[in-house]
Amino acid sequence: MDWQSDLNKTEVTFAPVLERWYEVHKRDLPWRHTRDPYRIWLSEIILQQTRVVQGKPYYERFVEAYPTVADMARADERELLRLWQGLGYYSRARNLHQTARYVTLQLEGKFPSSYHELLKMKGIGAYTAAAIASFAFGERVPVVDGNVYRVLARVFGITDDITTTAARKTFAGLASRLIQTADDPATYNQAIMEFGAIHCTPVAPDCLLCPLQQACVAYQTGRQHLLPVKAKKGPVRERFFEYLVFRHKGKFAMRERSARDIWQNLYDFYLMETSGLPSPSILAGELESFWQKLSLPEPVLKAVSQGTLVAPSVEATQLLSHQRIRALFYLIDLPEEAIFLLPSDLHWFDEEGVSQLPKPVLITNYLKNLLG
Repeated sequence: MDWQSDLNKTEVTFAPVLERWYEVHKRDLPWRHTRDPYRIWLSEIILQQTRVVQGKPYYERFVEAYPTVADMARADERELLRLWQGLGYYSRARNLHQTARYVTLQLEGKFPSSYHELLKMKGIGAYTAAAIASFAFGERVPVVDGNVYRVLARVFGITDDITTTAARKTFAGLASRLIQTADDPATYNQAIMEFGAIHCTPVAPDCLLCPLQQACVAYQTGRQHLLPVKAKKGPVRERFFEYLVFRHKGKFAMRERSARDIWQNLYDFYLMETSGLPSPSILAGELESFWQKLSLPEPVLKAVSQGTLVAPSVEATQLLSHQRIRALFYLIDLPEEAIFLLPSDLHWFDEEGVSQLPKPVLITNYLKNLLG
């Protein structure tokens, strides 16, 4: 079989076929009813590392809270992070805020209208710039995300490892050629992403009803499950957190995480990171020797010794992209005289105040179980 000849033919018909498929099968999503670059940008940032079903309610909440880029520019960062809570990768939210302020204050509220100008914006990479440029401004520039890699690798039989620079150039070149044959670049970009998301899926793609079946190298050679080729991720780092949850008259002591680490600018409790977790069933009679082993600063140790462990410790786990956080929470009620022994970066919040703080999912879930 003359694969090269067939592939050349596929390049010509690929975009029109997908555009027709899209008009029939596309999902009704709110960001597809606008050409407002602000709302398109917002949706694309939210959907990075996030499935549509999870991201849609976040998009709707953000649009309600900040209907324009100027509204987002005026937002309190703490409130913005609280709205973002649960999506992870919080640098995305901080970049949203900074870029909104830049567009509002430096660009008079007008988004750049070209791919290359959009690339200069904080938090906007090649994929997001292409999405905004094509969806909002009709620029003929292709989007290349995980869905696009999968569709192109399978249809055109590309076996390059998509994590390499050389492969990214190969896919980008092919994507650029394909979009030239599209009737409308915005429709085509939406179509190929949608096709990868709901039809040419990672597991069990719907090959029998695929409009590209006869042209698809992976289908013709039985290699759907092998493409695209992607190097395995490195090992997941395991970290151990022990939280002292100080409580006094219904208020909780919390502090903002300021270090350049996970959850920057989010709030958690007094934290000790250790090399491993003890048994979660520490008894009151064992507390004094246990606290000593944790090497607590003298004032904190003194505060703990005056407090009361309210309940057995609670163990929880949160899996991040390259880290697994295992945590133990110790709820300690403190008397009045002990609260002045705690570090100055701990601040007291009642339940309503705590609910308004941006927090990691690990902390949110603990409080939800504690407070009901």
